[in-house]
Amino acid sequence: MMFSDPRKVATVEPSAAKPRLVVADDHKLVLRAVVRLLSEEFDVVETASDGSLALRAAERVDPDVVVLDISMPGLDGIEVARRLKAAGSRAKIVFLTVHDDPDFLRVALEAGAHGYILKSRMPEELVPAIHAALRDRIFVSPVRGRADR
Repeated sequence: MMFSDPRKVATVEPSAAKPRLVVADDHKLVLRAVVRLLSEEFDVVETASDGSLALRAAERVDPDVVVLDISMPGLDGIEVARRLKAAGSRAKIVFLTVHDDPDFLRVALEAGAHGYILKSRMPEELVPAIHAALRDRIFVSPVRGRADR
């Protein structure tokens, strides 16, 4: 009978682990829906209901990706993204928003976003956007043009 060498211990490669996410949205139903959508492929390690809590959670757990609503009480998502980047966070930022406006998109990208997903397109686009962000690529929902231009 052969025994395996006890010094050869199976290890899990870091790439095999689920990417760690922080998700922030001030609407509880949306937050629950996002977590439910993401939980199969990702490890949602923290959730937050406002920008200040999102910032603290991201600083505490060092996630791979932070999914942020733009309009939240306290700090808005754009400011959270700016502060995380200024602090040297390695987390990729993906915005999940109702703002179907190129001006919001521009500001989000300037703040360091890797994704800009409209909530109306969340079921189809959020998971692919997170995968794109993890590969250091940009994923953006189609945004309507402004009528006054």
